[in-house]
Amino acid sequence: MNVRDDATKAPAPAAATDDAPQAVSRRLRIITVIATFGGLLFGYDTGVINGALPYMTDDLGLTPVTEGMVTSSLLLGAALGAVAGGRLSDARGRRRTILTLAVLFFVGALGATLAPTTAMMIVARFVLGLAVGGASVTVPVYLAEVSPAERRGALVTRNELMIVSGQLLAFTSNAIIANIGDESGGVWRWMLVIATIPAVVLWFGMLVMPESPRWLASQSRFNDALDVLKQVRSQARAEAELAEVSALAVKDEQEKLGGWKDMKSVPWVRRLMFIGFGIAIVQQITGVNTIMYYGTQILTDAGFASDSALTANIANGVISVLATFVGIWLLGRVDRRPMLMTGQVGTTAALLLIGVFSLVLPAGDGRAYAVLAMTVTFLAFQQGAISPVTWLMLSEIFPMRLRGFGMGVAAVVLWLTNFVIGLVFPSLVSGIGVSNTFFLFVVAGVFSFAFVKRYVPETRGHSLETLEAELRARFS
Repeated sequence: MNVRDDATKAPAPAAATDDAPQAVSRRLRIITVIATFGGLLFGYDTGVINGALPYMTDDLGLTPVTEGMVTSSLLLGAALGAVAGGRLSDARGRRRTILTLAVLFFVGALGATLAPTTAMMIVARFVLGLAVGGASVTVPVYLAEVSPAERRGALVTRNELMIVSGQLLAFTSNAIIANIGDESGGVWRWMLVIATIPAVVLWFGMLVMPESPRWLASQSRFNDALDVLKQVRSQARAEAELAEVSALAVKDEQEKLGGWKDMKSVPWVRRLMFIGFGIAIVQQITGVNTIMYYGTQILTDAGFASDSALTANIANGVISVLATFVGIWLLGRVDRRPMLMTGQVGTTAALLLIGVFSLVLPAGDGRAYAVLAMTVTFLAFQQGAISPVTWLMLSEIFPMRLRGFGMGVAAVVLWLTNFVIGLVFPSLVSGIGVSNTFFLFVVAGVFSFAFVKRYVPETRGHSLETLEAELRARFS
């Protein structure tokens, strides 16, 4: 098929009107809001366990081992969901995949709410993990492919904003339900069932959203791609962008890029996968999810009463949301790589101080508030720099025909790292104490900084097609 001939067969566009830019911007905002409900569910379902776990432990009779299994079963499911979601989104489209994930979010949340035994809870959490992992891959890719280059950073990181907003919603609803609920009546079930509501919103919303124009182009559906681009670009820009996307789609088709074989046999793709794996690991070995999953217990160990710890944990959610706003603002003004390294310095220093305070300060309010201050500081750097840059760069660095697959495999590494940390953290704290556990994360942070400084490329300021061409030339 001749790309340019096909592109010229598209119906003549309607005459531009004075309000076209406003209509285009409004359409782009609506697409972003609806798609990022996947991020909201990601955040809520990973954050809700923080407050629900103590009540669930009493009701289901969890041991330290089964407590870790309930927490980490979602993470294991997320690892599988990430690679499956990436493959599915490349094969069937980003929009269809998000619709499928909305169903999984609903079924998993309802199953966890009604779970009568620990085994059923683990299964339901695993199903939720499939949805979380798929959303962690598909939503950023969808947003990156719909967004214009100059707005890509801000729009993709709206998903990170929704993730931390979901976590804040979880922390807040946990505290409210715990304060007004009857602990003997399975209060944790009310905490879990709330997640069914945004799952319904996501499903109905995505029914009327367009497919990714770049995915359509990768399937040689150039007229459809142009139709979508005209919804979110000016007419002239849509046509120019389609020409660039279409040319690259044909080149990728000729090279047959798209799977495991390319990771092994194409040097520049293999190098990008290595970098993607490293970025994914860097985001997790800060220990961020120990605070997201076990934050209430960390604060209880530091000296807060159980109810006070639930309320204090809301501060972690608030700072995460505020920091993400700052991160979105910064991404439009500073380069990704130095922003990532700055976040690593801040998180490593905060973890070091958490370990020191837990070691040297006597039990009581002083230690409790010192640890809370450092967890808030940690999350400010993590959610304001590391997390938004991670998901944004993973959505940018892979070539078009294996973007979903490449990000999916990188996300598998991310979720498996998350799984291991979530599984062993309670045992580490029990075996070597809070201080030594956080000192291990400090050492990991030093190695992470060295990796980013040496290997991670800068991606800001390029269209996805220009960036692909530059990375192909650099690593070939």
